[in-house]
This record gives sequence, C-alpha cells and structure tokens, in this order.
Amino acid sequence: MTSARIVIDRSAVVAPINRRIFGSFVEHLGRCVYDGIYEPGHPTANEDGFRLDVVELVKELGSSTIRYPGGNFVSGYRWEDSVGPREQRPVRRDLAWHALESNQVGLDEFARWCKLTNSELMMAVNLGTRGIEAALDVLEYANHPSGTALSDLRIANGTEEPHNIRMWCLGNEMDGPWQTGYMTPEDYGKIAARTAQAMKAADKDLELVACGSSSSSMPTFGDWERIVLETAYEHVDYISCHAYYQERKGDLDSYLASSLNMEYFIQTVVATADHVKHKLHSDKTINLSFDEWNIWYLDEHQASDEVNEEWRFAPRQLEDVYSVADAVVLGNLMITLLKNHDRVASASLAQLVNVIAPIMTEPGGEAWRQTTFFPFSVTSRLARGEVLRPRIDVGTYQTAVYGSAPLVDAVATADSESGASAVFLVNRSQTESIEVSIDVTELNATSIGEAVSLHDDDVYAKNTLQDQNRVGLKSLDGATLEDGVLTVTLPPVSWSALALA
Repeated sequence: MTSARIVIDRSAVVAPINRRIFGSFVEHLGRCVYDGIYEPGHPTANEDGFRLDVVELVKELGSSTIRYPGGNFVSGYRWEDSVGPREQRPVRRDLAWHALESNQVGLDEFARWCKLTNSELMMAVNLGTRGIEAALDVLEYANHPSGTALSDLRIANGTEEPHNIRMWCLGNEMDGPWQTGYMTPEDYGKIAARTAQAMKAADKDLELVACGSSSSSMPTFGDWERIVLETAYEHVDYISCHAYYQERKGDLDSYLASSLNMEYFIQTVVATADHVKHKLHSDKTINLSFDEWNIWYLDEHQASDEVNEEWRFAPRQLEDVYSVADAVVLGNLMITLLKNHDRVASASLAQLVNVIAPIMTEPGGEAWRQTTFFPFSVTSRLARGEVLRPRIDVGTYQTAVYGSAPLVDAVATADSESGASAVFLVNRSQTESIEVSIDVTELNATSIGEAVSLHDDDVYAKNTLQDQNRVGLKSLDGATLEDGVLTVTLPPVSWSALALA
C-alpha cells in the first residue's frame, strides 16, 4: 500500500479563520431563486414565499456570506424594480441568461432570507449598464437609518431597520465579452475607482471588491489585475477571482488535480496585487475575494439549447448533477482556499440552489443534497480557530494537464479556545488506498471525535431526484490516534475529515 507522512506544526499558522471563506452565491439565474429558495405555493413556504426546507439545508451547509444578485445578471439589474409592493414590480428581460425576471424577490425580501439562514448579505452593484448614481442610491436605500428620501422609502416599504450591508462587489466579470457593458481594464479601473470613492464618501468602513479576471485562461489575465489596481488600489479592499472546473475528455487524473490551477491563480493574483502595492508605495494590502468557484460542466451547457430564443420565467438552466469525483475535487478546492486564507479572505461557492449547486429542489416536492454538499458542510462545521499548513511527504502521479501532482493533499485547523482541531484530506489516486500517518503531537489531541469520508466504488455515482441518498458520508473505519500519531487509510478518489478533541 502507498503511504504518506504529514506533520502538523502548531506554529505554521496561515491565518485565523474568517467565516466569509464559507460563503455562497445566489443569482437570479435559472431556478436558483424562483422554484429554488422561493416557491410561494410550496407546503413549507413562509409568509415571504421562501421554502423553509431549503432554509434548513442552507443552515446545515453552513454558508456564511451570500453574494447577490449576480453574477452576469447584475450587469442589467435595476435595483429599484425589486422593492415596493410586489404587484407593482415590473417584469424585465434579463439579457445575461435570456430569461424574464419578475422581481418578486428583491433586496428587502432577500435580506430577510439571509437572516433566516444566519448568513451575511454581500451585494453587487451594476457597473455594466449603470454606474455611480445607482450604486449610491442602492447603498442609501439599504444602509442609511432614516431621514433621507431612499432610506424613508425602505421604511415605507416595511423595513424599518437598515440592512447594514458591509461588503459590496463593484460589478461582475467586466473583462468578459459575454458581460453586458464589458470594458477594457483601463475603463473599468476608472469607473471602479470613482464608484468606490463615492461609496466610501457615504460610508468609509465599507469593504469593496473590484472585479478581477473571470478565469486564469482569459487573454488579459494578470494584465487586467495590474491595470485595474494601478487605478483603483487605494479605493478598494479586494480583487475578485472566479474559477470553474470540470472533467474533460475522460481525463480524471488531471481533473482530480484541479486545485493546482486554483493555487496558480491565487499566487499569480497575489503577486500582481503586491507588485502594484510596491509600485504605488502603499501601506495597504489588497486581499482576494474568490467570489465564484465550483464544478461546472460549462462545455456541455454551451452545446445544449438551455439558452434559446424563448423568453421564459425561471427556465431550467445549468442544473448539473454531481458525482463522487466532483465532490472530491470540490473538497480539494476548499483545502486550497484554506491553505491560502492569509490572502483569500472571502470566497463564494457558486451557486447555492439548483444552478450548479449543492442543493436541489423539485417544484412542490422535496429538496435534497448533492454529493458536493457534504465536503462543504463538514468543512464549514469543523474548521475553527486557525488554519495550519501541514508538511506533506507523499509520492506523485503524472497528469496530462498539470504534470506531476501529489497523491495526497491536506490542511488542518486548530482552535486554542476549545482545544478542538481537524484535518481534511484528499486521495487523488484512482486505484490505490493510501495509509497516512499524521504527527499531531503539537495539537495535544487525545481522541478522535469524528472520522468521515466521501468515496464510492463508482466514482460517478450521483444523488438524483429518483435516488436522493445514493451517495453520502461514510465512517472512516480504522482511524487510530496513539502517542500523538493519527493513522488513517484513505480510499481511492476520496475526501476525508477527522475531528480531534
């Protein structure tokens, strides 16, 4: 059996855990909002029309921050359409996804939904077809206490207390030719800087996210971040990253190593941001908001007729059904985000319900967990205190896309206050179990509180409407803790988590 050795050094602290690393994303796209979180006729719906069975699953998932309302959708969004009496709200065309938007769920309702799910609302403003004035107006409506035209309008609409939204995205993927109102980096840097300056004149403590590259494969990647930040650096707090992964041409070996691309993405953006920092002689450090990341079978969707000439309400779009292999890759991406948490201060799994999502629903019916639900929910629940970067001694395997890749990846967390710690691991081998010995002496662990794994003899097994519980967490049998050494055998193509007391 192949073996690996891991040493966890209590002093190898990456960063204290900021719960925003466990964020998610709700866009007005497909059935994410309508028939997803919102279905007034559903047996579990509350007075706002929100499905409470979905609320419970979102709470179990552990999503901390919810980015809203897009995404590509935001670049044509008129926030005013979404407030006031529902019967008076206009129907609009959404050019991003070629669908109709009823505006029955808007800012005030969604803010109430966030409270139901114990999550923080992270708002995006439209810099595609609108600009500074609309951004200032929605900020005033959302955050000003009272005594102004728009704050008093919010109160008249039934929301007396301000929403107090702290984190705002300055547009979305403005580097992409698919984006309504897309721009050059020079033009975007200027409008981002001016919008940020104006918003911080209203509230200096806002946290603002400038658009970075929509993927590391964009021809402007790197240059985009440099040019935007050279203009907007002193006005913003984060630069965004977006990345999606899928298995291509049956190359599972490369797919299982997808986190190497995410690592490259992060390191490149960090280096670029720090280059601008030194060039400008700034004392400020720009962090990363990885506010779109997930598994997305984009090639297949682009070849389908999901987006067509019909204008429909909430069409079924991007409803990927995820496999065990997809969940293992997603768990590994979470490990990578945690290992870079010193600079990736916020992240949003895109998206939350029905649309490339960990939670699926059927109109009038049930809600269920996809395979990808499990690594996210367990990591969000167990990761506490500080992230620790382990030393990993393990063999490698060859991939067509990324070259040599380690067979095992891992990260640890430790909470000094409670004494609890956790280790998260993946085995990328398709054929071999790997025995891993982990030196946890410095964690002062005395017992294993929990040991679970996601794996299956069929790496393409999925949870479906017809078989909603085909895949789930399994007990990681045989894990032992003796004399400060944690020993565990990782099944092939698996994601695992161990909680230590």
